[in-house]
Amino acid sequence: MASGEFAERDGSEALFISKGVADRSIVNPNVSTVLAAKRLRKEASVDELLSGILSGNRVALAQGITLVESNLPEHQNKARELIQKCLPHSGNSLRIGITGSPGAGKSSFIEAFGVYLIKEHRKKIAVLAIDPTSQRTKGSILGDKTRMNMLSANQDAFIRPSPSGSSLGGVAQKTRESILLCEAAGYSIILIETVGVGQSETAVHSMADFFLLLMLAGAGDELQGIKRGIMEMCDGMAITKCDGENITKAMSARSEYQSALHLFPATSYNWMPKVIATSSVTNEGLPEVWQMISEYENVVKQNGWFSQNRKEQQKNWMENRIRDSVISNFYNHPAVQKELPVLENAVLEGKESPFAAAEQLLKIYFEKLGGGQRGFLEDISTI
Repeated sequence: MASGEFAERDGSEALFISKGVADRSIVNPNVSTVLAAKRLRKEASVDELLSGILSGNRVALAQGITLVESNLPEHQNKARELIQKCLPHSGNSLRIGITGSPGAGKSSFIEAFGVYLIKEHRKKIAVLAIDPTSQRTKGSILGDKTRMNMLSANQDAFIRPSPSGSSLGGVAQKTRESILLCEAAGYSIILIETVGVGQSETAVHSMADFFLLLMLAGAGDELQGIKRGIMEMCDGMAITKCDGENITKAMSARSEYQSALHLFPATSYNWMPKVIATSSVTNEGLPEVWQMISEYENVVKQNGWFSQNRKEQQKNWMENRIRDSVISNFYNHPAVQKELPVLENAVLEGKESPFAAAEQLLKIYFEKLGGGQRGFLEDISTI
């Protein structure tokens, strides 16, 4: 046998080539089917998404919310159509906003409370968890599904973490639309978790039926809660981590907060907020929290506040949408995009005041639109 050659196995040579199995292509023969399936999922029509959402399909619901959160113009058009078609099927849930300072145990409470409602009251729970977006990297961890592993594995629960983006107060801009889709999917309880910093309390209060404030005993927040005015907005309070060595502190804080709530003027809808000590470990206080929320719902539905509040929220949502659209249109206008870097540099170099630069940009914008009225410029500057 010549050097460099290999004989096939015939028993006479030490080196041989085994025919073995035929070489297989590295390309999946089903790749066209797989890609087609992916394209089908990505390009689902509005009617297909609507059908899936109304049937309670969690994948379709997640895709619908992704569509709503997209900033692509073609997606926004489909999202508006989807929301409009879901609107007649929405409004039948109880929207509960949950906020509290970082470390108060919001995620732990939501998981324990959600599992309790599913197990004991056969509720379908949707959790819209808002994670803070890094202002440096523009990224979010979105780790609530990891933290709520028991709840996320339950078929009667849907957890959707969303980045807060640049929205004020740490509430995702599309949270309101996501609520409507979750309601159309048949979820009877919508839990809205906020970042718990800045003005998130005000933001979540404007989209919830019941506003629950979580406080941690012994963290020095007793006076801060009163100073920030957050206690004036809450419909109920829960002192978290009432277990182990912290029980005494939690019960003491409960009494202090309940006394403080009596100092505030009575609400126009005839409801006095209650304070309940809870534990996500032992489930202490969870039945009492649900009883408080149920009592609140009965009271405000009987006196008409529930429907009045929902109508006010609808009006606020419309106004917020107008504001967001005007701002988006302003920054995307070609004339503004052309002049914005120039005026930004002028402001940075101290050659132009921020107020004068803003006035110039607004003047350019409205003149290009054919307006330019001075009064309207003054009004729009407050947005």
